[in-house]
Amino acid sequence: MIARKLLLHTTAWVSLLAPALRGAESKVVSTGEKKPETPLLGFFGGAVVFDFEERLRFEARNNNRDFNDAVNDPTDDSWVLSRFRLGVALRPTPWLKVYGQMHDTREWDSDRVNSPGVGGTEGGDNFDLRQAYVELGNPQAFPLSVTVGRQPLNYENFRLVADPNWGNFGRTFDGVKLRLQKKGLGFIDLWAARPVQIKEEVINDSDSADNFWGLFASLEFLPFQTTDLYVLYRDKADNQPDLDPSNKLDPRGTWTGPAQRVTTIGTRWNSRKDALKGWDYTGEFAFQFGELWTGDRTTPRLGHRAFATALLAGYTFADLAWKPRVGVEYDYASGDRNPDDGRSQSFQNLFASNHAHYGFMDIFDWRNLHDARFALSAQPVKKITTTLDYHAFWLAESTDYWARGNNGNSTMRTTTPGGADVRRINASNFAGQELDFTITWRPTKEFNLLVGYSHFFAGDYLRDTGPSDDADFGYVQAQVVF
Repeated sequence: MIARKLLLHTTAWVSLLAPALRGAESKVVSTGEKKPETPLLGFFGGAVVFDFEERLRFEARNNNRDFNDAVNDPTDDSWVLSRFRLGVALRPTPWLKVYGQMHDTREWDSDRVNSPGVGGTEGGDNFDLRQAYVELGNPQAFPLSVTVGRQPLNYENFRLVADPNWGNFGRTFDGVKLRLQKKGLGFIDLWAARPVQIKEEVINDSDSADNFWGLFASLEFLPFQTTDLYVLYRDKADNQPDLDPSNKLDPRGTWTGPAQRVTTIGTRWNSRKDALKGWDYTGEFAFQFGELWTGDRTTPRLGHRAFATALLAGYTFADLAWKPRVGVEYDYASGDRNPDDGRSQSFQNLFASNHAHYGFMDIFDWRNLHDARFALSAQPVKKITTTLDYHAFWLAESTDYWARGNNGNSTMRTTTPGGADVRRINASNFAGQELDFTITWRPTKEFNLLVGYSHFFAGDYLRDTGPSDDADFGYVQAQVVF
């Protein structure tokens, strides 16, 4: 059924969009808010530049939450997601930029509750303010700049601090950011911010109970790699952002992370493009300490110590016709060894973008995880890229919950069919395997079409804790960006 729907939507979208794009000239344009070399929507010599995005995605999912063929979960369904963004940048002088962006997100033909965040819903934020900031500074003339207002934060390969592109909403923060930047040496950022909450039928605002500070340095003193160092501190006083109250009653175990005071220190080493003659690598190591609460700060407090690492290596055969790349990856994040000892070892994923890292089905988070990955990509023709990823997943500790790929905001399974707490039944920690296959067609820089299919093979952990049927995910996405 998923394959049939996927084929029908792919055929329809290609037939509608391809004629309009045939023969279009490719120019250098912006993605997100990067300033284009030749703005397609620029006026007055670049003093006023508009950016635009329209994205449609058809999704079909089965068993992605309950792994149970016998039950028709609201997410065992298909739907269409839309995301529209329109921004304008004013730059009257080289040292002043004023930027604003609105977005409109919707979800059609879904059985899920149409309230942002409930049951994974990604629609229902209509014509809202996404970005609004002022940036003072000109790095060409002076190394220090400051950005004040609603803005995205993207760091260290998006594993802890990111504006997720796959999700419809994305993520922005209200805050202030200082940057010290010098060509050839890299940059140092210092910020104080609060995450913006997605709300229905009102203007989004930031969570005053969730305060996030960071110091991030990306240094270029080595010719073959960038070296990142960071210190992140999150002080979250509540257990629930001010979203729809039904989120607290979600019967599938949805939660939005405990109250916490957690410091994360880490480093990332990333090879520079073409520096190693086809080879590439990334290594990241993060350590956390502080305190968590089981709910808000009226509930029991837990001392917190946790660790995570990510190791990647690959080789691109640039001389071969299809330019294939073969890569391997290992991701680890600690879990809680004992739910009753008054301590926490569950790594907190903060404000990450997980889609590109732990399987495209988004059922795993950088928390309580072992992930062994094999990746293969190739370019059979100039404008088409294909990828095939294999993942094998284990829980780091079966005495901790399996966290979904939404920054630990919900868990996959908290009890067995008999009502037993899954943390206390001595289950296997092998969760399963996932295959992800994608094809991307980019006829112009303004347009791309993505088709993907993923299959999850249920592992021993699911058989030990309840239903253990395989899961499927198929999608077609069309995107236009200026």
